Amino acid sequence: MLIALSLGSNLGDRRAHLARAVGELSTILAHPRVSSFIETEPVDVPDEQPPYLNAAVVGECQLPPRDLLAWLLARERDQGRERVTPRAARTLDLDLILYGDLIVDEPGLVIPHPRFRERRFVLEPLAEIAPAMKDPVTGKTVEELFREVRASS
Repeated sequence: MLIALSLGSNLGDRRAHLARAVGELSTILAHPRVSSFIETEPVDVPDEQPPYLNAAVVGECQLPPRDLLAWLLARERDQGRERVTPRAARTLDLDLILYGDLIVDEPGLVIPHPRFRERRFVLEPLAEIAPAMKDPVTGKTVEELFREVRASS
């Protein structure tokens, strides 16, 4: 299944955190494509935080969605992420954005990611590597969603 992930880091060696995550993702993804790394200001955070380094990765994944989510959360923990408060600064954030055309709304797992359509820091790198990938809820491509976010900012 073709999946899309968003990566972010705003603590420690941000580039190294993202690079390590990309390397580890290559062990579970076939034909991974990685976007450029972009620096962004924190959005919807409860306190003052340093800027983020963000990226996107797409690739073919055989893991079922819940297993993939567990794998992503384990990588975050391995790289020192602590979930002290919601939206706190973090060494690594790995979000499952799209999982093919699957729509899931269950406790602990929502696909597509519920806020990705409004987040330029997700859509910009994703549009770079997978502009034609579709949001199964709206039917819009990542490129269309990115254009809408860019026009509204």
